[in-house]
Amino acid sequence: MPTSISEVPAQRKGRTAQGAASVVPVMDRALKDLIAQRATALGFDAMRITSADMPDSVGAALDAFLAEGREGDMAWLKDTAMRRGSPKALWPDARSVIVLGMNYGDARDPLESLKDASRGAISIYAKRADYHDVIKGKLKQLAGQIQALIGGEVKVFVDTAPVMEKPLAAKAGIGWQGKHTNLVSRDFGSWLFLGSIFTTAEIEADEPEIDHCGACRRCLDVCPTKAFTAPYEIDARRCISYLTIEHKGHIAREFRSAMGNRIYGCDDCLAVCPWNKFAQIGRETRLAIRPDTDDPPLAEILRLDDASFRARFRGTPIKRTGRDRFVRNALIAAGNSGDPSLVPHVEALIDDVSPLVRAMAAWALRRLDPELSETLCSARLDVETDANVRAEWLDDGGALTT
Repeated sequence: MPTSISEVPAQRKGRTAQGAASVVPVMDRALKDLIAQRATALGFDAMRITSADMPDSVGAALDAFLAEGREGDMAWLKDTAMRRGSPKALWPDARSVIVLGMNYGDARDPLESLKDASRGAISIYAKRADYHDVIKGKLKQLAGQIQALIGGEVKVFVDTAPVMEKPLAAKAGIGWQGKHTNLVSRDFGSWLFLGSIFTTAEIEADEPEIDHCGACRRCLDVCPTKAFTAPYEIDARRCISYLTIEHKGHIAREFRSAMGNRIYGCDDCLAVCPWNKFAQIGRETRLAIRPDTDDPPLAEILRLDDASFRARFRGTPIKRTGRDRFVRNALIAAGNSGDPSLVPHVEALIDDVSPLVRAMAAWALRRLDPELSETLCSARLDVETDANVRAEWLDDGGALTT
């Protein structure tokens, strides 16, 4: 079996009549095994290959999702829908896609984070360095090695580009999209970061993975906000991950109690999947969980100003959400906590510069100390000009703008 570039047969590369380099289809198992070895050496846990196209059903499902407005604030999904439907729409010269997965499994059950109401539960993927930074560098290294092996052009993508990574990974055979629309792996359960390398070289495609969900619906039934409209369909506007990370405005009252102490993301539908019995602990040291992001005390989060927020969460996915939205989420968690020791921290935020924060401070204070809320209400209404914040002090049930 080849173990170095020099051992790959030279006839894999050819030349056109004009003398320019061209790439012939690569169909042998040895080369794919060598790519897999290189991927493993760089820290990837799964590697499969597929062609650079997608079934029409994938684009149709995206169109239906967007037609119903289920993307919420994620306007980029609609803006890039034409390119997102297929790798070839994004890069017409692409012929094959090498899909990579990096395991980030943890020994602990993420649902345990929901039991301590004094702490903010953070999604397991976000408790560590930003995976974009970790994975993209490794993808570039692997892409360079692949290009040296088989020629052609390469491009790397990890999450931020208009690539439908989960359908692509399912088509490549890394896993399948479960009823919660997330990728499930027989080897790693729910816990894979995904990235891809597009290439103009043609490489033999692997077989897609079949759906192994069967009659199970644990992921659908566990959702606190009933975000799944049907198996394999989600309304992002009801999803706690969307609400706490992507949603820029006020969070509707109907979702607040259901959020519990979740302040960044939600792992419920991932955590209950039976296939997690095969999950493994992640081996990438750069993705080790950081103590300062491991379900921090709410009292600490509520004291953060913009500078301290940026310093604490530098280099993590949390930073991109911004201080105001993160504290907004923490105030909802405080209001759900029933913890009177948080009252001073909540009260300190009723004058915050952000209306997102002021509104949720008013809501949380009413939940934690109704008498104090009533005492402060009149004075606050005399100085508060934001309609949404006023509605929270009045507790009048008025609709919040988003």
